[in-house]
Amino acid sequence: MTAEPDGPEDRLRRFATIWSRAVFPVTSTSLTRPEFEQLLIPLARRLKDALRARTFEAAEGQAVGAALVAAHCTDPEALSRALDCVDAYLVLYCGEDGSQEALRTRSARLQHAMAAGFAQALRERTLAEQEAISRAALSARSAVAEALHASEARFRAVFEGAAIGIGIADLEGNVLQVNGALLRMFGGSEQLMLGRKVPEWTHPEDAPQVWRLYEELVRGEREHYHVEKAFYRPDGTALWTNLTVSLLRDADGEPQYQLALMEDTTERRLLNLRLRYEATHDALTGLPNRTLFFERLEKALSAGDGQRFGLCYLDLDGFKTINDSLGHAAGDRLLVEVADRLQSCATAPGEMVARLGGDEFVALTTGTGTEHEVDELAGRIMNALVTPISIDGRELTVRGSIGIVEGPAGERGPAEVLRSADITMYRAKSAGGNRFELADPEADARAITRHGLTTALPAALDRGEFFIEYQPLVHLGDGSVRGAEALVRWLHPQHGVLGPDRFIPLAEHTGLIVPLGRWVLEQSVRQARAWQERHAGAGPLRINVNLSPCQLTHPGLVQDTVDILEREGLDADALCLEVTESALIGADDDLLKPLRRLAEMGVDIALDDFGTGYSNLANLRRLPVSILKLDRSFTQGMQQFPADPVDLKIVEGIVSLAHSLDLAVTVEGVETGAQAEQLRILGCDTAQGWYYARPGPPERLHELALVDATG
Repeated sequence: MTAEPDGPEDRLRRFATIWSRAVFPVTSTSLTRPEFEQLLIPLARRLKDALRARTFEAAEGQAVGAALVAAHCTDPEALSRALDCVDAYLVLYCGEDGSQEALRTRSARLQHAMAAGFAQALRERTLAEQEAISRAALSARSAVAEALHASEARFRAVFEGAAIGIGIADLEGNVLQVNGALLRMFGGSEQLMLGRKVPEWTHPEDAPQVWRLYEELVRGEREHYHVEKAFYRPDGTALWTNLTVSLLRDADGEPQYQLALMEDTTERRLLNLRLRYEATHDALTGLPNRTLFFERLEKALSAGDGQRFGLCYLDLDGFKTINDSLGHAAGDRLLVEVADRLQSCATAPGEMVARLGGDEFVALTTGTGTEHEVDELAGRIMNALVTPISIDGRELTVRGSIGIVEGPAGERGPAEVLRSADITMYRAKSAGGNRFELADPEADARAITRHGLTTALPAALDRGEFFIEYQPLVHLGDGSVRGAEALVRWLHPQHGVLGPDRFIPLAEHTGLIVPLGRWVLEQSVRQARAWQERHAGAGPLRINVNLSPCQLTHPGLVQDTVDILEREGLDADALCLEVTESALIGADDDLLKPLRRLAEMGVDIALDDFGTGYSNLANLRRLPVSILKLDRSFTQGMQQFPADPVDLKIVEGIVSLAHSLDLAVTVEGVETGAQAEQLRILGCDTAQGWYYARPGPPERLHELALVDATG
């Protein structure tokens, strides 16, 4: 026969048994271990219920942590063992059939709540004990002073019965009497204690004022003082105390004795140190975290006397791919290994490594020669990442990008230094990664300006800071103005007029290009309609408007265009939409469908910057374009006489083949009359450039068109 499987209650009791065995040896309790186990069963049940509850209740974990303090589990080791036990066995014995990842996440949050509840309860208990001890100390001081003058018997009762350590010495520092509590705190014999002088109890961590206060007291210049002081026990361990020393005077008011009252704070100090460590170190890697790093960086930057600093800001290349493909557990193991390697790179005095979060690490070096040291540190880090890391049987190649900032202390703050390092790191990543770059103030300024422009873009459109300039399109055959290209500008409050190269990439990155492009189209179509009304007898003036790749993929492109044309009363054949050649290389039918619909309506589609995208004329058969805009790089050789014969042959071939496909050819960047004449001879249809006019307000096009119409 097979044994029946354990039920939930049996598994819960087994968890409580393991918990009690782990914690009982470090618990100050009069209970036996089985009795202590019974005490833990309801706490284990609360953890189980909180683990499986629909919503997470931090109060449950905090209550369990507080209950441990109430059960006299106040040793820091008791909390550590309890958390280790919950981490290892709670999900195993109480998780049943739930999602393991979700249960482990819930278990981790319960552990944090337990630690918080433990710390809060211990703090409240300590405060209560301190208050009681303070009252006892005051009572003891008063009682001891009276007993010395009145009755030895009464003094002895108070002296021996006090819960805190009490010692009496003469003004020469000879220890005369100690009570039992003080002997237990020091762990030594009475003879050993009485054989020492007070000035002998020095400790390396004594505050500078401790012995100055002592000298003032024994000289009668001070009645009492209170300090935190460490002592050495006979076995060499440290005893930390809250020490109050008072001066006792005789009936005539003359100084006679000194009275010391000691409270043992060693346990509380160890707990505070542990909590401080956890607050300033990364839980996964054990490295200093962002908090401690900023403390060290601020200290390094505030140093003087020729001190310098060097900072390496490291971000792993492609770490997200590892998390997505192998899982976060594998990613965590990779981070631990990387942290170990980085730690081995920063072992010299003045060097430290920290983890800021995610896959971002920093290494700091300080001293007087950091100009060379920081480069060497970055080199060691790059070399440490060369060897592949084995995770779950896979050899993973680790790459990293590093931004380096180095300079004298006292000139910049921590936030400014870290921002510069972050900007420089992304510059290294943009250059291909697996390299380090040195901070460049000019590059930092450009990046900060770029960020400022990005954040200001949405409000700029709402505030009407954009405007449009128009550059004429001239027919090369008769020199008449046939239209204009709309070129958007940004009148920035601080930076003045910005060209599209400064903000169009930012608008594409943020998605603002769609509403901005719609605004440009609407304004341009409205202006084209106004031109037609003013030049009714001179033929229609066509308006060319640029489309970004982001606009091509927007589902509302066709409908927006139709709505704007109808609202402004402009015929479709008076509008030309320019699309860069690179945006259409390899375009599928879905991407070309909106352009085909617009072309069927009568809107001209121009292929802008033709010749820069490594395309070919044969590919034009499938594109719904009617105009080629030849890139200026093909015609620069024609600005002087004689023209470059190679450029002439290339342009002649493009024009001939384009015309054979029934495509018109427009040339950009025409700057000289010789260039314009040569392009006319080669058969180009229209041109634009500074030879005819620079981009300007719409009135300038009106003047040019008027001159053309009047001869």
